[in-house]
Amino acid sequence: MKFVDEATIFVQAGHGGGGCLAFRREKFISKGGPNGGDGGDGGSVYLVADESLNTLVDYRFTRSFQAQNGESGKGSNCTGQSGDDLLLAVPVGTSVIDDETGVVIGDLTTPGERLKVAQGGWHGLGNTRFKSSVNRTPRQTTPGSPGEGKYLRLELKVLADVGMLGLPNAGKSTFIRAVSAAEPKVADYPFTTLVPSLGVVRTNRLRSFVIADIPGLIEGASEGAGLGIRFLKHLTRCRVLLHLVDMCPVDESDPVENARAIIRELGLFSETLTQRTRWLVLNKSDLLLEEDADEIRERMIRELPWSGPIYVVSAAQKLGTEALTRDLQNELDQIWEAEKLDPDLAEKERITQDRMQAEARQHILALREKYLAARKGESVAAEDDDDDFDDDDYDVEVEYVR
Repeated sequence: MKFVDEATIFVQAGHGGGGCLAFRREKFISKGGPNGGDGGDGGSVYLVADESLNTLVDYRFTRSFQAQNGESGKGSNCTGQSGDDLLLAVPVGTSVIDDETGVVIGDLTTPGERLKVAQGGWHGLGNTRFKSSVNRTPRQTTPGSPGEGKYLRLELKVLADVGMLGLPNAGKSTFIRAVSAAEPKVADYPFTTLVPSLGVVRTNRLRSFVIADIPGLIEGASEGAGLGIRFLKHLTRCRVLLHLVDMCPVDESDPVENARAIIRELGLFSETLTQRTRWLVLNKSDLLLEEDADEIRERMIRELPWSGPIYVVSAAQKLGTEALTRDLQNELDQIWEAEKLDPDLAEKERITQDRMQAEARQHILALREKYLAARKGESVAAEDDDDDFDDDDYDVEVEYVR
């Protein structure tokens, strides 16, 4: 199974069945009159959120789907059978966008939630419908209306409460291993994490939250350097961002400059995302003396400058991680409780998420167009007709584990 978080499909709703033109013809019954039945309605197309799915790989190669057409009416006032609706299962967290207009049709964020994306055609009328006192033998019928056809762009954004970002090898995968039962790949080379990973952090028997680890960013990620910024869209649903900084980089780079680089790339990707609640986490404190770690912490506060929460931890040794997760749980509980009591806050949050996702979509599409233009200018022959810019040939790692 591959991790695919984008797919474009075509859905066609069923066409309505046409009305029937018929007259009653039985022995010993003269002038029986019209008895043509109506047609059946065409089936509609629905997307259904399925919590057992975590990728859009099912829509990577099969991209055209059609609901059943309604049957035509028959004589003896028999109505044609309506077409069955087509149900397409997608992962929870999928956004549905009309690919031609760019309008967001809806978000599927709750297991079992249904979203109608194409309306089936309405049935046609048989000639029985047109009989009257002055028209005893009507020959009028109506055809069924055509079903809607749409090109849809599906975008999966993992549902996580806390999202981590930082340079490669900042210790994000090690951190998620330390605080949850997730086991993403950890190694001593950059870009070990190739796709988002999820873990459930359980602070006690009744309280928990979901944390997401995305591939690391580097300088120039907004222009496509490294793995680029395509995975940053998965942070748009997170309520708190954890910015992990390596306090002891192996390349002897400056931790303060590394933190600045990530903040710059985040701003280039989405201005709204930079305004999200963000906590600074200085990792790998076990590799430094206590006074050296304190000095780096003070430099971060002074030179960034930084006024938000800041933590010094060692994910490998699980030092400081318990206090951090406990504070995160308290912060999230306060956010959820406030939105529960005030619907306006919840609506404001929805608008903010929509804005971030729109900015992310616009930036990614612009980067894709730039990439395709450069490829066309170089006259590089593609091996197939499929645009492989958004291909993802890595093993899926998105999983919820406790």
